[in-house]
Amino acid sequence: LKNAFSTLQSSGKRSDIPFLILFSMFWVFLVIALMQPEKVDQFKQVKNKGYDLMLAVDISASMKALDFSTKTRKISRLDATKEVVGKFALGRQGDRVGLVTFGESAYLHVPLTLDTMAVSHMLNDTVSGMAGNATAIGDAIGLSVRTLRERPEGSRVLVLLTDGEDNASSIPPMEAAKLAKQYGIRIYTIAVGTNGQSSPFNGFGGGRPSIDEKLLKEIAKLTGGKYFLATDKMVLESVYAKIDELEKTESEQSIFMIREPYFYYPLSIAMLLLLLMALYQLLFRRLAHGS
Repeated sequence: LKNAFSTLQSSGKRSDIPFLILFSMFWVFLVIALMQPEKVDQFKQVKNKGYDLMLAVDISASMKALDFSTKTRKISRLDATKEVVGKFALGRQGDRVGLVTFGESAYLHVPLTLDTMAVSHMLNDTVSGMAGNATAIGDAIGLSVRTLRERPEGSRVLVLLTDGEDNASSIPPMEAAKLAKQYGIRIYTIAVGTNGQSSPFNGFGGGRPSIDEKLLKEIAKLTGGKYFLATDKMVLESVYAKIDELEKTESEQSIFMIREPYFYYPLSIAMLLLLLMALYQLLFRRLAHGS
């Protein structure tokens, strides 16, 4: 830089105009680099205070009953349940969702997981009667409690859907409900079927096993949940929409900045200009000595 000043002071020739331009540009880019320009991106991060939500679904033989319908055709209770509950599970992003299926016995079909799509797919693969023809409501609650009890308090929820009465449990439903209350698990109970009863279907000799609404109401009341009766697919959708609203996931939003420094771009240009000035001086001196 000292030599550059000497060159400018010792000559006022027009041939030094390119050098003056290079010198001026050098200082411009150097000052820009010293200002430390940077790119700032703003991001929003949403943290969910997720629930631990267990879905207990009756897949006994009576769920084959064709007393639910769409706009075009009649469908079974289980098919309606698969569609509505599967959609409900998919909408619970940020929650840990599990699936218990039950008939004569209860099974942990899907452990608690953040992969709600897996829950929906596994439910869709179930078949009426695959867990037996009877109904073990107490066992389904007991298995759900055993799964949920290790989770944080205040986030434990069980949604139980059935179309029958308990007739196969090894643990009485109300005893299981008391255990759920002890662990702070809210239970929402849903009865499905036309007018609270099962319609005839192929499998139980056309029998009509009734729904124990009194039991389901007591379970819900004891644990701080609610009881619902769904007599068609539209009502079932509204029931799960109501539960979704009651157990809404809380979110915390935080905003943070990501800064990417850009000073090295003008600094690189300034260094290049400095090199060009040095080359120009070298060429200028050689020409001066040659003349």
